[in-house]
Order: sequence, then C-alpha cells, then structure tokens
Amino acid sequence: MAPPNVIEESIRHRIVLQGEPQTKSNYEQGYMPMDFTIKEIRDAIPAHLFVRDTTKSIMHVAKDLITIAAVFYCATFIETLPSLALRIPAWIAYWIIQGTVMVGPWILAHECGHGAFSDNKTVNTIFGWTLHSALLVPYQAWQMSHSKHHKGTGSMTKDVVFIPATRSYLGLPPLEKKNQDDLSELDHHHDHEESIFAETPLYTLIVLVLILTFGWPLYLIKNMSGQEAPHWVNHFQTIAPLFEPHQAKNIFYSNCGIVAMVSILTYLSIVFSPLTVFMYYGIPYLGVNAWIVCITYLQHTDPMVPHFRDNVWNFQRGAACTVDRSFGKIVDHLHHHIGDSHQCHHMFSQMPFYNAVEATKHLKAKLGKYYLQDDTPIAKALYRNWRQCKFVEDEGEVVFYKH
Repeated sequence: MAPPNVIEESIRHRIVLQGEPQTKSNYEQGYMPMDFTIKEIRDAIPAHLFVRDTTKSIMHVAKDLITIAAVFYCATFIETLPSLALRIPAWIAYWIIQGTVMVGPWILAHECGHGAFSDNKTVNTIFGWTLHSALLVPYQAWQMSHSKHHKGTGSMTKDVVFIPATRSYLGLPPLEKKNQDDLSELDHHHDHEESIFAETPLYTLIVLVLILTFGWPLYLIKNMSGQEAPHWVNHFQTIAPLFEPHQAKNIFYSNCGIVAMVSILTYLSIVFSPLTVFMYYGIPYLGVNAWIVCITYLQHTDPMVPHFRDNVWNFQRGAACTVDRSFGKIVDHLHHHIGDSHQCHHMFSQMPFYNAVEATKHLKAKLGKYYLQDDTPIAKALYRNWRQCKFVEDEGEVVFYKH
C-alpha cells in the first residue's frame, strides 16, 4: 500500500486503525463493516449495568428540577440590580445556564421513551409525558419516530432522520472515475465539487445559528432532516411514514400534553406578561432546542461516519456508526452523559443512562477500531461537519460524506 499522506491532527485522532495514520480516502477504501453480533457485544458488558433502578432514576429527576428551580430563583433578583449594564449580562448568563440545565429533564424524558428509566411502563409514561410536555415535546409521537431512528440508524433507507443526501439528489454531476491506485489523485478528487457549497464563514455561521435555534421545532412540525414524503409530515397527526392510523391514540395523548403546556404558558403570560414568560421560559427553551440539535447532529454527522446500503446494513453496524464526544465535565453531567456515551446508548437503548459511562469502557474495548470518538472542540466540530458533510455517492455498499 502506498505511504499515507499527511493529514490534519483532528482526523488523525478520530481514526482508530492498526499501523500508521491514513488519509481519509485510504480509510474509506479500507473500511470493512464489523462482524460482531449484538450478543457478542452485549456479553462484553457486565450484566449488572443493564439493571434499572426506578428510585435512582427519580432522584435524577428531582436533582434536575431542584437545579432548575434554584437557577430560576436566582434570576428573580436580576431586575433588582442597579444598572442596565449589570442586568443585561445577568440575563444572558441566566439564559445560557438555564437552557443548559433544562436539557437534563429533556434527556430523562427521552430515557423514559426507551424504557431505560424504569422497569414499570406506567412510571416511564408518566415521567416521560410530563417532562417532555413541559418542554413542548410530543412525548408519545416522538417516542415512536425516535424508535424507528434507533432501529434503522446508519441505513440509507431504514433510518427516519439524519439521512444523507445523495449526489444525484442534489443535482451534482456524476463522479468521474479515477485511477484507484493514485491515492493523492483520489484525495484531490474527493472534494472536486466543493465550490458548489463554498459559502462564506459568515453565511455558514448564520445558517448554523438558525438551524440550532429552530431546527428542532421544524423537525417536529415539518419533519426537516427526516425521510422525504409526498405530503406534509409532522409529529402531531397520524401520517406515514412516521405513523400509522392505529397509532392515533398515542398522537392524541402527545397533543394533549402540548395543549396543556401551551395553556399553562398562556395563563402565566396573562398573569405576569408575555415578556416575563419569554424571558424566564422562552429563551431558555430555545437554548434547549439548540443543545438538542447540536448534540444529535454531532452524534450522527461526521466525515468518518459510514452509512450502509441495505445489503450490508444491520442493527449493530448502524449503532456503532455514531460518535461519542464530550461537551466538558459539567455539561456532560448536566446532560446525563448523552454525548459521551451515545454509541452505547444506540447499542442498548434500554440500559439505564447512569450506567452508560462505565458500559462505554467495556464497549470501547470490545469494538476496538469500530468505536468512534471525537475530541475536537464542539464549535470547531460543528462548523467542520456542516461544511464537509454535504452528500454521499449514489453507488457503493458503504458510503461516506463528501463535500
């Protein structure tokens, strides 16, 4: 094999391969889907880590709610500060902190949807419905669509979200065939359509801010980034491919939760003013949305993450093609380690979240080079992946993002 070309350090530490570092083209060409069975992977993790403890889960809810209440209480003193120069940074600090803390209950509701919160389905439903409704998330509806995502992760046809666009879908010219032995030529040709997407950094930044702020509600309302459908698809009515008619009852329960929360917010707006509700709840809510979009996007979108055609896809291969990344010790703790133990979560979504970090150590040892982790700074990774992950080729059993 030809000597590897020099590659940037951010790619070097994301490729876990035997031997010397390789170029991205070499990595793609040499990629072989893993052959582990899901049983082999599960047997590598101690059995006690799969045991759920309802009391422990509820304590996590209590801790999150107490933290939110404490941050809220501190914010009630902001308007007593003597000058606008003090109040403005104080409000900004509140919005950032509260938006970050409020992701915790969002994650716990998500765990309820997987059955990882408790062995008792009723407990899962009560806590999941309450917490998600409080954050304007349709609990049962998203639970069902999210389940489909987990069952089809990494598949070009079975997944319902984070499905790469293909070259032909974007209307790009066909890929010209090059000498497969000329790695440097392939590396250059890999990016030959980059000029089509060559936005300025400012444009990219604006788009990212808009996606982070409104991407989540747009996914719920119009299935943005989900499977393409011939008609309007959303999480509030029974429409395929997300739902089927027999699931209408669950959609109704989800909608009731949203209506109840909107009613509460309307009442509080009447009592305290719409501006007050927006300042204390609305802006942190947008912060929660930004966190969720950022976390999930970076978990499933990366130049080194493969996607599979149907004839080579299976559940464990798709589950392994998710990226673990830390957001810092404090944020990881507040977010119940959904970012740095996500591959484990995809492998075993009913494992209690508080055991996922320890289980990840065993998973990493078992998967070896198939364990994907990226320690690129979050802002840099978000910008890089948005610029580099544009489409995949129409042909190939295993495909990687191109730009």
